[in-house]
Amino acid sequence: GNGRWAKERFLPRTEGHRRGVATLRRIVEAARREGVKHLSVFAFSSENWNRPGDEVQTLMKFFVKALAQEAKPLLENGIRLHVVGDVAAFDGKLREAIAQAEQITAPASAMTLNVLMNYGGRWDIAQAARAAAAAGEPITEESIGKHLALSWAGPVDLMIRTGGEKRISNFILWQAAYAELWFSDVYWPQFGPEHLHEALEWYDGRERRFGKTSEQIQAGEGENA
Repeated sequence: GNGRWAKERFLPRTEGHRRGVATLRRIVEAARREGVKHLSVFAFSSENWNRPGDEVQTLMKFFVKALAQEAKPLLENGIRLHVVGDVAAFDGKLREAIAQAEQITAPASAMTLNVLMNYGGRWDIAQAARAAAAAGEPITEESIGKHLALSWAGPVDLMIRTGGEKRISNFILWQAAYAELWFSDVYWPQFGPEHLHEALEWYDGRERRFGKTSEQIQAGEGENA
Protein backbone atom coordinates (compact mmCIF):
# COMPACT_ATOMS: atom_id res chain seq x y z
CA GLY A 1 0.00 0.00 0.00
CA ASN A 2 2.98 2.38 -0.13
CA GLY A 3 2.21 3.57 -3.64
CA ARG A 4 -1.53 3.93 -3.08
CA TRP A 5 -0.91 5.83 0.16
CA ALA A 6 1.31 8.28 -1.73
CA LYS A 7 -1.06 8.62 -4.68
CA GLU A 8 -4.00 9.54 -2.45
CA ARG A 9 -1.87 12.35 -1.01
CA PHE A 10 -0.60 13.53 -4.41
CA LEU A 11 2.92 12.49 -3.45
CA PRO A 12 5.44 10.58 -5.57
CA ARG A 13 5.43 6.81 -5.05
CA THR A 14 9.01 7.12 -3.83
CA GLU A 15 7.73 9.04 -0.81
CA GLY A 16 5.43 6.15 -0.02
CA HIS A 17 8.35 3.75 -0.07
CA ARG A 18 10.42 6.07 2.12
CA ARG A 19 7.60 6.20 4.67
CA GLY A 20 7.30 2.44 4.39
CA VAL A 21 10.89 1.99 5.57
CA ALA A 22 10.20 4.19 8.61
CA THR A 23 7.09 2.13 9.37
CA LEU A 24 9.09 -1.09 9.20
CA ARG A 25 11.50 0.29 11.78
CA ARG A 26 8.63 1.08 14.18
CA ILE A 27 6.90 -2.26 13.66
CA VAL A 28 10.07 -4.30 14.10
CA GLU A 29 10.79 -2.60 17.42
CA ALA A 30 7.16 -2.99 18.51
CA ALA A 31 7.17 -6.69 17.57
CA ARG A 32 10.24 -7.27 19.69
CA ARG A 33 8.55 -5.57 22.66
CA GLU A 34 5.49 -7.77 22.09
CA GLY A 35 7.66 -10.88 22.38
CA VAL A 36 7.58 -11.90 18.72
CA LYS A 37 10.51 -14.20 17.94
CA HIS A 38 10.27 -14.37 14.14
CA LEU A 39 8.95 -11.55 11.94
CA SER A 40 8.86 -11.89 8.15
CA VAL A 41 8.11 -8.95 5.86
CA PHE A 42 7.60 -8.80 2.10
CA ALA A 43 9.93 -6.09 0.78
CA PHE A 44 10.07 -7.01 -2.93
CA SER A 45 8.24 -9.87 -4.59
CA SER A 46 9.43 -11.71 -7.68
CA GLU A 47 6.48 -10.09 -9.49
CA ASN A 48 7.58 -6.57 -8.53
CA TRP A 49 10.10 -6.59 -11.39
CA ASN A 50 7.06 -5.84 -13.58
CA ARG A 51 6.74 -2.35 -12.10
CA PRO A 52 8.04 0.70 -14.01
CA GLY A 53 11.81 0.54 -14.40
CA ASP A 54 12.47 3.84 -12.65
CA GLU A 55 10.47 2.71 -9.61
CA VAL A 56 12.37 -0.58 -9.45
CA GLN A 57 15.70 1.25 -9.60
CA THR A 58 14.58 3.62 -6.86
CA LEU A 59 13.59 0.67 -4.69
CA MET A 60 16.99 -0.95 -5.19
CA LYS A 61 18.67 2.27 -4.01
CA PHE A 62 16.31 2.42 -1.02
CA PHE A 63 17.27 -1.13 -0.08
CA VAL A 64 21.01 -0.42 -0.20
CA LYS A 65 20.59 2.70 1.93
CA ALA A 66 18.21 1.09 4.43
CA LEU A 67 20.42 -1.97 4.93
CA ALA A 68 23.42 0.25 5.67
CA GLN A 69 21.49 2.50 8.04
CA GLU A 70 19.49 -0.10 9.94
CA ALA A 71 22.01 -2.88 10.57
CA LYS A 72 23.61 -1.42 13.71
CA PRO A 73 20.29 -0.28 15.28
CA LEU A 74 18.93 -3.79 14.68
CA LEU A 75 21.93 -5.31 16.43
CA GLU A 76 21.55 -2.88 19.35
CA ASN A 77 17.94 -4.03 19.73
CA GLY A 78 18.92 -7.71 19.64
CA ILE A 79 17.40 -8.29 16.19
CA ARG A 80 19.08 -10.55 13.65
CA LEU A 81 18.47 -9.89 9.96
CA HIS A 82 18.02 -12.53 7.29
CA VAL A 83 17.33 -11.58 3.67
CA VAL A 84 15.42 -14.39 1.99
CA GLY A 85 14.81 -14.88 -1.72
CA ASP A 86 16.59 -15.20 -5.06
CA VAL A 87 19.15 -12.50 -4.27
CA ALA A 88 21.41 -13.59 -7.15
CA ALA A 89 19.23 -11.44 -9.43
CA PHE A 90 20.31 -8.24 -7.64
CA ASP A 91 23.35 -6.22 -8.62
CA GLY A 92 26.64 -6.53 -6.77
CA LYS A 93 26.15 -3.40 -4.69
CA LEU A 94 22.88 -4.64 -3.21
CA ARG A 95 24.18 -8.17 -2.67
CA GLU A 96 27.15 -6.72 -0.78
CA ALA A 97 24.85 -4.55 1.36
CA ILE A 98 22.77 -7.62 2.20
CA ALA A 99 25.81 -9.66 3.18
CA GLN A 100 27.22 -6.88 5.36
CA ALA A 101 23.92 -6.27 7.16
CA GLU A 102 23.46 -9.97 7.85
CA GLN A 103 27.02 -10.23 9.16
CA ILE A 104 26.64 -7.19 11.44
CA THR A 105 23.42 -8.50 13.01
CA ALA A 106 24.51 -12.15 13.25
CA PRO A 107 25.25 -12.01 17.03
CA ALA A 108 21.70 -10.84 17.86
CA SER A 109 19.29 -13.38 19.34
CA ALA A 110 16.22 -11.63 20.80
CA MET A 111 14.29 -11.69 17.51
CA THR A 112 14.86 -12.65 13.88
CA LEU A 113 13.71 -10.33 11.09
CA ASN A 114 13.28 -12.06 7.75
CA VAL A 115 13.14 -9.58 4.87
CA LEU A 116 11.84 -11.29 1.75
CA MET A 117 13.34 -9.83 -1.42
CA ASN A 118 12.83 -11.19 -4.93
CA TYR A 119 10.78 -13.86 -3.23
CA GLY A 120 7.65 -15.71 -4.29
CA GLY A 121 5.92 -18.58 -2.54
CA ARG A 122 5.66 -20.66 -5.73
CA TRP A 123 9.33 -19.99 -6.53
CA ASP A 124 10.24 -21.21 -3.05
CA ILE A 125 8.32 -24.47 -3.40
CA ALA A 126 9.78 -25.09 -6.87
CA GLN A 127 13.37 -24.45 -5.78
CA ALA A 128 12.87 -26.66 -2.72
CA ALA A 129 11.62 -29.49 -4.94
CA ARG A 130 14.62 -29.07 -7.25
CA ALA A 131 16.99 -29.11 -4.27
CA ALA A 132 15.40 -32.27 -2.91
CA ALA A 133 15.65 -33.98 -6.30
CA ALA A 134 19.27 -32.89 -6.70
CA ALA A 135 20.02 -34.44 -3.30
CA GLY A 136 18.46 -37.72 -4.43
CA GLU A 137 15.60 -37.40 -1.96
CA PRO A 138 12.01 -38.49 -2.70
CA ILE A 139 9.64 -35.57 -3.25
CA THR A 140 7.66 -35.53 -0.01
CA GLU A 141 6.29 -32.88 2.31
CA GLU A 142 9.26 -33.48 4.59
CA SER A 143 11.90 -33.13 1.88
CA ILE A 144 10.32 -30.01 0.38
CA GLY A 145 9.91 -28.44 3.80
CA LYS A 146 13.56 -29.10 4.58
CA HIS A 147 14.76 -27.17 1.52
CA LEU A 148 12.47 -24.14 1.71
CA ALA A 149 14.18 -20.75 1.94
CA LEU A 150 12.68 -20.27 5.41
CA SER A 151 12.86 -23.90 6.53
CA TRP A 152 14.42 -23.02 9.88
CA ALA A 153 11.72 -20.48 10.79
CA GLY A 154 8.83 -22.93 11.19
CA PRO A 155 5.18 -22.41 10.20
CA VAL A 156 3.56 -18.99 10.02
CA ASP A 157 1.22 -18.34 12.96
CA LEU A 158 -0.24 -14.97 11.96
CA MET A 159 -0.21 -13.25 8.57
CA ILE A 160 -1.06 -9.53 8.48
CA ARG A 161 -2.06 -7.87 5.19
CA THR A 162 -2.37 -4.09 5.15
CA GLY A 163 -3.84 -1.62 2.67
CA GLY A 164 -7.32 -3.10 2.35
CA GLU A 165 -6.28 -6.01 0.12
CA LYS A 166 -7.66 -9.43 1.00
CA ARG A 167 -5.19 -11.78 -0.60
CA ILE A 168 -1.81 -13.22 0.36
CA SER A 169 -0.05 -12.40 -2.94
CA ASN A 170 2.25 -15.43 -3.22
CA PHE A 171 3.75 -14.88 0.24
CA ILE A 172 5.24 -17.87 2.14
CA LEU A 173 2.59 -20.22 0.74
CA TRP A 174 3.90 -23.49 2.18
CA GLN A 175 4.44 -22.35 5.76
CA ALA A 176 1.19 -20.36 5.82
CA ALA A 177 -1.01 -23.43 5.40
CA TYR A 178 -2.55 -22.94 8.87
CA ALA A 179 -1.78 -19.27 9.40
CA GLU A 180 -4.41 -17.01 10.90
CA LEU A 181 -5.12 -14.14 8.47
CA TRP A 182 -5.57 -10.55 9.68
CA PHE A 183 -6.60 -7.97 7.07
CA SER A 184 -6.25 -4.28 7.83
CA ASP A 185 -7.59 -1.35 5.80
CA VAL A 186 -4.70 0.78 7.08
CA TYR A 187 -2.00 1.48 4.50
CA TRP A 188 1.47 0.28 5.46
CA PRO A 189 2.96 3.81 5.91
CA GLN A 190 0.24 4.45 8.54
CA PHE A 191 0.41 1.04 10.23
CA GLY A 192 1.57 1.54 13.80
CA PRO A 193 2.36 -0.42 16.97
CA GLU A 194 -1.27 -0.04 18.05
CA HIS A 195 -2.44 -1.87 14.91
CA LEU A 196 0.11 -4.63 15.47
CA HIS A 197 -1.04 -4.99 19.07
CA GLU A 198 -4.67 -5.24 17.91
CA ALA A 199 -3.76 -8.02 15.48
CA LEU A 200 -1.81 -9.92 18.13
CA GLU A 201 -4.67 -9.65 20.63
CA TRP A 202 -7.06 -10.99 17.99
CA TYR A 203 -4.67 -13.86 17.30
CA ASP A 204 -4.46 -14.72 21.00
CA GLY A 205 -8.23 -15.19 21.00
CA ARG A 206 -8.24 -17.62 18.09
CA GLU A 207 -8.80 -21.34 18.59
CA ARG A 208 -6.19 -23.10 16.48
CA ARG A 209 -7.51 -26.57 15.65
CA PHE A 210 -5.19 -27.87 12.90
CA GLY A 211 -7.91 -30.16 11.55
CA LYS A 212 -9.27 -31.22 14.94
CA THR A 213 -12.59 -30.37 16.52
CA SER A 214 -13.16 -27.78 19.22
CA GLU A 215 -14.06 -30.61 21.57
CA GLN A 216 -10.69 -32.27 21.04
CA ILE A 217 -8.84 -29.03 21.69
CA GLN A 218 -10.90 -28.29 24.80
CA ALA A 219 -10.23 -31.82 26.05
CA GLY A 220 -6.55 -30.96 26.05
CA GLU A 221 -5.39 -33.00 23.08
CA GLY A 222 -2.18 -31.43 21.73
CA GLU A 223 -2.40 -29.51 18.49
CA ASN A 224 0.40 -31.52 16.95
CA ALA A 225 -0.52 -34.90 18.42
